[in-house]
Amino acid sequence: MRAGYHLVRRLWSTAPDCAYSGTRRSAPVRFALSIVSLLAGLVIFLGQPVKGQDAGGGPVLVFDVKGVIGFTSAQHLERSVERAKAEKASIIIMRIDTPGGLVSSTRDMIQTILASPIPIVGYVAPSGARAASAGTYLMYASHLAAMAPATHLGAATPIQMGAPGITPSPSEKKDQPSEPDAAERKLINDAVAYLRGLAELRNRNADWAEKAVREGATLTSTKALEEKVIDFLAPDLREVIDKAHGRTVTTSAGTVTLDTRGKRIVSVEPSWQMQVLEVIADPNVAFILMLLGIYGIIFELLNPGALFPGVIGGICLVLALTALTVLPVNLGGIALLLLGIALLAAEAFAPGFGVLGIGGIVAFILGGLFLFDPDQVDIQFEVSRPLVVGAAIASAIILAGVLGMAMQSRKREVQTGGEQLIGSTAEVVEWSGHAGRVRVLGEIWLAESDVELARGDRVKVTAREGLKLTVKQTT
Repeated sequence: MRAGYHLVRRLWSTAPDCAYSGTRRSAPVRFALSIVSLLAGLVIFLGQPVKGQDAGGGPVLVFDVKGVIGFTSAQHLERSVERAKAEKASIIIMRIDTPGGLVSSTRDMIQTILASPIPIVGYVAPSGARAASAGTYLMYASHLAAMAPATHLGAATPIQMGAPGITPSPSEKKDQPSEPDAAERKLINDAVAYLRGLAELRNRNADWAEKAVREGATLTSTKALEEKVIDFLAPDLREVIDKAHGRTVTTSAGTVTLDTRGKRIVSVEPSWQMQVLEVIADPNVAFILMLLGIYGIIFELLNPGALFPGVIGGICLVLALTALTVLPVNLGGIALLLLGIALLAAEAFAPGFGVLGIGGIVAFILGGLFLFDPDQVDIQFEVSRPLVVGAAIASAIILAGVLGMAMQSRKREVQTGGEQLIGSTAEVVEWSGHAGRVRVLGEIWLAESDVELARGDRVKVTAREGLKLTVKQTT
């Protein structure tokens, strides 16, 4: 711009001295010079390089999306983008190996990709990996898409799961209509529109994207390249970097020409908090932690002062609740689970001949099966049925043990209070006539007897009336 300014000044200073009126140029000359100056300034301005036209000269950042896509995956992507901005990275490589995951987390990741000023390369690797279901959406959203040999992607049909554990019989399947109902059509059409929109944005095969949703189609890496679903094949990260060099992509910052050749690779590892959350966010782990937490607290209440069950139970319960905050929980399932545990606890504190316990086990099993919301995931995402049944059996065994101990305790002689004195052996401390004092269980009691006793005699307590015992001499 400064060069344009100086050129304009030079044009004005070297203008011909014609059409002067005194010491001033005439109006036509001034108008012509203005037009020439404006055009010269525009030419020079348009010739200047635009900031952001080339990708940053920093390193290449790599992070992994592995396993079920969830809250931690979305956080990891956001963290990688922020680090890439700080380090002015050339590109971000998102290495994918996933069967799918949470719908909400997938949409959050796609929004992060679309808003990223740093180009993101979706890369299905290593060999044998897959980008199924939600992974296909991530690949279509990426600025560049690449796959390693012997990998595949697709099967992007959203799953509308029914009640857990309920599978239609062959006869029921024959009776069911072949066409999807209104809810399923709405779900599929929404997924088709979403994926086609991403395909059109990245200039990829939109027709196959629709096929992946409606028919659950899949493609190998070579077929994906032929169908223009991906941009290139690469066996390793260095090949991805070399093939990405010189390509032009459009980011939120504008059109970018990638300069990646020879750039160093920096791996972005998840923080330890994210690693812990990723472990406990597994449905089965969260379910086990919740059981351990609740039963630990119950055992602490049954045995005050034990401390260990209460401390461990409290920690497990907090971890379980933390996991449930990032999982698509079903409030009805949680209510059934808590009701089942409450009934089991009530049976433990106030045995009711098993009625409360049986009801608790039934509610517990149903709560475990309906714990997660099937509409928020695109893969089978639920607590393992064997785990639920096993936990229910363990709860039933604990319940049976509690009931057994309660029945046995009713048959035992009372071992505390005044009733404990009956049948105990005492020693005469002092005696006069038929009355005196005896020591029993470390205490001094008034006593009476049908016979005269002497100090030091051993007697047996046969009855108690108020604060006076009835004793008889032992042989």
